[in-house]
Amino acid sequence: MANHFKTLLLMAALTGLALVVGYLLGGQGGMVIAFVVAAVMNFVSYWFSDKIVLALYRARELAPHEAPEIHALVDELARRAEIPKPRVYIVPSSTPNAFATGRNPSHAAVAVTEGILEILTRDELMAVLAHELGHVRNRDILVGTIAATVAGAISMLANMFMWTSMMGGRDNERDDSPFGAIGALMAMFFAPIAAAMIQMAISRSREYSADETAAKLMGSGRPLANALRKLHNGNLYLAMNGQEARVEPATAHMFIVNPLSGRGFASLFSTHPPVEERIARLEAM
Repeated sequence: MANHFKTLLLMAALTGLALVVGYLLGGQGGMVIAFVVAAVMNFVSYWFSDKIVLALYRARELAPHEAPEIHALVDELARRAEIPKPRVYIVPSSTPNAFATGRNPSHAAVAVTEGILEILTRDELMAVLAHELGHVRNRDILVGTIAATVAGAISMLANMFMWTSMMGGRDNERDDSPFGAIGALMAMFFAPIAAAMIQMAISRSREYSADETAAKLMGSGRPLANALRKLHNGNLYLAMNGQEARVEPATAHMFIVNPLSGRGFASLFSTHPPVEERIARLEAM
């Protein structure tokens, strides 16, 4: 419950940030533009985000006769979670990972990579699928999509006003920003960073919730803990050998483990909680 409340607060902060950025950049007119841009992007992402993401990773839908064991696991987990069975996809990638997409439980899909099928046991794979169905049941996919869209809208607005200013499209003497050029410059440079950090905080919060749901569906947190350990090590190994997954940063938050090898300072901007902490929580369950 605490995670859900935290997510609502972060979503409100992200939406408020978009309106503030618009106001700082162009006064009331800029705020209206920010609202319209965010609304249009959210409409498109709500209806088409699943198709876009699946196409981006060349995912192919698996028929029941092609992968009867995977379909049997998804069938059983959907029954336990009391949600419609999502469609099942395979991603042609050796990187071990998985994600869920779709706007609601009735229009959802889970996707696993070829690599994940090679390293996990049946129980571990079931736990990973339980995590993804947890996202579906908790409607995390829609929350994550909206967060990514609003964050993208903020960055787009900042870039748009920056290029307009550089090309001489705005008269600095008649600047609509209520705080003048300094306020507009601060919004251009700091708003995208703030938006990205809020988006990542939302993503991290939802990962913990999905882990907890998976543990409840499995009756234990240990299978998912073991799977996360294998997936984390598998992604690190591939990255160290120059075989890191080709992943769009905007969709990195969708995967069960971070497919991008951020370390040190970069880990501050990670879309996922530390794997060690997730494992510890799961084993405690």
